[in-house]
Amino acid sequence: SSLITVADEHTVAIETALGGAMQNIVADDEDTGKRAIGLLQSARAGRATFLPITSVKGSRLDLRGVDGMYGFVGLACDLIRYDRQYDGVMTFLLGRVVVAEDLDAAVTIANKHGYRFRIVTLDGQVVNAGGAMTGGYTVKSAGILGRQGEIDRLTRQCAELEAQGQAIAAKRESAAAEL
Repeated sequence: SSLITVADEHTVAIETALGGAMQNIVADDEDTGKRAIGLLQSARAGRATFLPITSVKGSRLDLRGVDGMYGFVGLACDLIRYDRQYDGVMTFLLGRVVVAEDLDAAVTIANKHGYRFRIVTLDGQVVNAGGAMTGGYTVKSAGILGRQGEIDRLTRQCAELEAQGQAIAAKRESAAAEL
C-alpha cells in the first residue's frame, strides 16, 4: 500500500481489488524474501507474503472489446501511480482486474466476456471470474489507501492554514506598529 498512489475516485475500487494483498511485502529478490521468511519462521513471528521484484511478473488483460463498453473505467494497474521498478508486481496484482463504474456495467462486461476476469466497481462491488459476486456497503475512508489520502489532504490543509495564520500575524503586527 505504501508503494502506490490512487486518485480519490478510484480508492475504494483499488482497495477492493487488492484486498489482503495490500499487506504484501515487496522484496528486492528471492534471496531477500527467503531470508525474511526464515526470520519469521525462526522467531515464530507470523506469516507474510513476499513479492520479489526479480521474479514476480504478471500479465495484462487484453482489453480489446472491453475498453469501449459502457461503464468501463480502466484496467486497475493503469489507475494507480507507482515507481516503474514495480511494474511486474503491480501487473501481477492488478493487471487482470477491470474497474467499472457500477455493478450493472460490471455484470454487463462480465457477461459479454464470459466471466473470464475479475471486475470491481468504483464503490467496491465485485464480479469475480467465474461469475461469483461480492458486495455490500463499504465505508469510503476505512481502508489503508483511503486513510493515506485523508492524511495527505489534512497535511496540505494544515500547511495552508499555518501560512494563512502567519500572514494574519504579520498584518496584525503591521497594524499595531502603524497604530
